[in-house]
Amino acid sequence: MAKRNTIKQKELSEEVQEEMSDALEEKVEETQDFLKTFFSQKKISSLLVARNLPFVAFLALLGLLYISNRHLAENTVRRIDKLGREVKELGWDYKSLNAELMKLTTQTEIAKRADTLGLKERTEPPIKLEVVREVK
Repeated sequence: MAKRNTIKQKELSEEVQEEMSDALEEKVEETQDFLKTFFSQKKISSLLVARNLPFVAFLALLGLLYISNRHLAENTVRRIDKLGREVKELGWDYKSLNAELMKLTTQTEIAKRADTLGLKERTEPPIKLEVVREVK
């Protein structure tokens, strides 16, 4: 039974089928050879270690990057929390100072402070002064 090409919906030639199966068999053999050498009863060969050393170094570098990124993120979160608490405290300070200022600027408070200076509050309304100019 000939295999069908799923893209063009045509049957594949026997040559193409053989090439595909040969390539698949080669990949299976390479994988089996690697697993046999890696999991063999012998000690891990120095050739295998030397051959995979760049990959192990790359994995170690990725691990270090992961750890440093995690520390950086945690420090950033701590700093954000600290600044948030500081903003809340400054908001409370602003509100209390604003309330105190509003109390100190009321008319009765100003009159009390003016009394200590010897100034008195006016009881009569202000007088309007008019300047009369003569026409020449």
